[in-house]
Amino acid sequence: MQMNITGLQLDITDALRDYVTEKMARLERHFDKIISVQITLEVDKLQQKAEGTLHIAGNDLVAEAEHSDMYAAIDLLADRLDRQLIKHKEKHIGRQQGVNDR
Repeated sequence: MQMNITGLQLDITDALRDYVTEKMARLERHFDKIISVQITLEVDKLQQKAEGTLHIAGNDLVAEAEHSDMYAAIDLLADRLDRQLIKHKEKHIGRQQGVNDR
């Protein structure tokens, strides 16, 4: 999985990069067909914002999270992307098995 981490009004330190990499690596446990991940970290006055886009075969999953602590925002982002990825995988498996889930 290719990962691109960008900082807006923020320098991406090695510790921050390692933390994001560690959190996003757990997404591969649920779905191993992730093409790339785009993570944008931003500081907006007192709020820390993390936005993420997962590029998977045939779809893009997008989530964002805000918190007063950047590490907590990254945790929230990882949880939200994880939930979306599990839901996508369940739908994909359902379609393969012929289950109609409208």
